[in-house]
Amino acid sequence: MIKEPEKTQMTLAYRSSLASNNDADHTPTVTEGGRRLRLLTYNIQTGIATNRYHQYLTHSWKHVLPCPARRGNLDRIANMVQDYDIVGLQEADAGSLRSGYVNLTEYLAARAQFPHWYDQTNRNFGMFAQHSMGILSRMRATEVTEHRLPGAIPGRGALIVRYGHGRAALVLMLVHLALGKRARARQLGFIGEIARTHRNLILMGDLNCCSDSPEISALIERAGLREPTHELHTFPSWRPSRNIDHILVSPSLRVVNVSVLNYPFSDHLPIAMEISLPDDLELGGRNPAQWDSGLAAAVPL
Repeated sequence: MIKEPEKTQMTLAYRSSLASNNDADHTPTVTEGGRRLRLLTYNIQTGIATNRYHQYLTHSWKHVLPCPARRGNLDRIANMVQDYDIVGLQEADAGSLRSGYVNLTEYLAARAQFPHWYDQTNRNFGMFAQHSMGILSRMRATEVTEHRLPGAIPGRGALIVRYGHGRAALVLMLVHLALGKRARARQLGFIGEIARTHRNLILMGDLNCCSDSPEISALIERAGLREPTHELHTFPSWRPSRNIDHILVSPSLRVVNVSVLNYPFSDHLPIAMEISLPDDLELGGRNPAQWDSGLAAAVPL
């Protein structure tokens, strides 16, 4: 029986049939250096373009009400992300008044022709807001799970997508962490305990802390992740001075290149990374997604 989600409860949704070539799953690019995947993480601020601090006040109504300019900005984001294999989105909306009752993850998947998308609603305020994160993927996931992250204020979660089976699988974890240092440290501790159990892990999202912070250092040590690339400033998008958005990977995944993209379609800039996959990694991309959530039943859309 499917339970109705509470206002602070997390829910999962997915669709794997947006593209016309549903039966042909994407495979990683093969080069002389092996199989490669192109990754991108982006806090899209529900499709709102911000280029000055004062717009947080003057444009605050866009976080509650629909805005005609939002659709055009989302189309620009879709055009930018279409060159990637896996895209992690933060500050999306699962379909409320402000988004015109459009699930933004689903919309971007359709516009950028991603055959698979996965969505986690962290804070459900009914018609007023459906705070969510989403993943766009050119490969079908084997399994999708989610976790509630610790914190005094509920509504932070981790969305985990697995490609393949066993320790040879590729695991992607998408997060958007708290603003407060104490809550963020607890959340990173929780994430580190999960991350350390996976050999081929990608952790991406808006971590709300810099690469040289004590929280990131503790996470790297606990989870055994690669040292992040420093000085990749993503916030604010009009004058980036803080590197709070990250893609962190296991040592088994070789980083070919990583960069900040100058696409100011939000108050953050996106980070892109290309990685080389180990030879023994088995993606298992043609297996259908399986859902596992202790908080709410998964609801296919």
